[in-house]
Amino acid sequence: MEKLMLSEIAGVLGKDIDSDMEIYDVCIDTRTLTKGCLFIAIKGDNFDAHTFVPQAVEQGAVMCLTEREIEGCPCIVVESCRDAFIKIAHYYRMKFDINLVGVTGSVGKTTTKEMISLVMSKKYNTLKTKGNLNNAIGMPRTLLTLNNEHQSAVIEMGMSDFGEISLLSKTAVPNLAVITNIGFSHIEKLKSQEGILRAKLEILDGMTENAPLIVNADDSLLFGVKDKLERKVYTFGINNPQADYRAVNLNEHDGVTEFDICYQEKTVHIVLTAIGHHNVLNALTAFAIGSILGIEDDVMTSAFTEFVPDSLRQNISVKNGQTVITDCYNASPDSMKASLTVLSGLKTEGRKIAVLGDMLELGEMSEMLHRKVGQMAVSANPDMLFCYGKDSAYIADEAEKSGIKVYYSDDKYAVTDALNNFVQAGDAVLFKASRGMKLEEIINKIYGEK
Repeated sequence: MEKLMLSEIAGVLGKDIDSDMEIYDVCIDTRTLTKGCLFIAIKGDNFDAHTFVPQAVEQGAVMCLTEREIEGCPCIVVESCRDAFIKIAHYYRMKFDINLVGVTGSVGKTTTKEMISLVMSKKYNTLKTKGNLNNAIGMPRTLLTLNNEHQSAVIEMGMSDFGEISLLSKTAVPNLAVITNIGFSHIEKLKSQEGILRAKLEILDGMTENAPLIVNADDSLLFGVKDKLERKVYTFGINNPQADYRAVNLNEHDGVTEFDICYQEKTVHIVLTAIGHHNVLNALTAFAIGSILGIEDDVMTSAFTEFVPDSLRQNISVKNGQTVITDCYNASPDSMKASLTVLSGLKTEGRKIAVLGDMLELGEMSEMLHRKVGQMAVSANPDMLFCYGKDSAYIADEAEKSGIKVYYSDDKYAVTDALNNFVQAGDAVLFKASRGMKLEEIINKIYGEK
């Protein structure tokens, strides 16, 4: 973070403080607090950081933002520390004249963000969201790490309800934005895919009129916005021949995917160190961003050979002579389909086994969507399907009715034992569920701790 004067921070918050005190960091956690920082006492669901204000001062915080006076501690009292954090982050971000890409969508945000960052980093010093710090607490933390050496940024924006993406966009002010797809994540609150589309399009709220939007042409809801928005919209896709950036001639082998990108009457060959059509779409997005920003084709192609999947996001490894596909970070019908397609297309000497757990936060549509995944499993035709979790019973029921061999239990230990007794060398095993199901515990039990 570059230096801020306390007086200018106070001005952002509507306070009049005449001070030449210099602030070199903004912290919200005493475990990572740095000397000379401004400490913001944000209230969480299970804690109140006001409790830690004296400790923050003792550790070197020179000023604190609080919602009440704390005896013996230097404080600026505000109505809402969360709102103050957002205001400071926005003010700080606007000090930098950089290309900032906002990334949102139902699934694939983080992987897409990683690929965009890989491409942009080939030409520009690029800041990216770490992990999935993509909400109203995590995103400001990322923006406040900008410094004068950065030339661009890739910022992930997540949400669970209306208004959240709007706030993030107005804070980060992207001059390019991506919507990866419209699925079923958070449909419990947003009620329909049309509602999800409306929430994702809030990313436009912080963008200037001439800032382009990049959307998935294979997603009918997103492709439909191209003619409705009064701004430049670029599209990417595999199946839609009208996509501005289209992938053709896909060939998966040895853990990589080779394909050609057709755009502007040119064809560019890509070697991506990941498999699955969804990862091709992610790469298309990154290529489109790079192309719009003027990065040369050969520079971008070199980036895709360096991509390394996250350990919990469709990571493919060999354990005990078995090919293990670990995809336990999140789950929705779309990402379930993507992972099952990867398993189905995998070349293996042994059997293909899918271990599926619950998809969370689907509300009243949960049974219907889990049954839909059961039908997807039938299409993937694994040699054996293991299902774990309350709602995964619907996956098991739907698959079993179509003749797929299924083992189901709501007991994780029972599933672990059954799977352990079944798998053998040469098999390929997919693990896929929402993060809250912690399928990695089954993986670690069978294959050993990471």
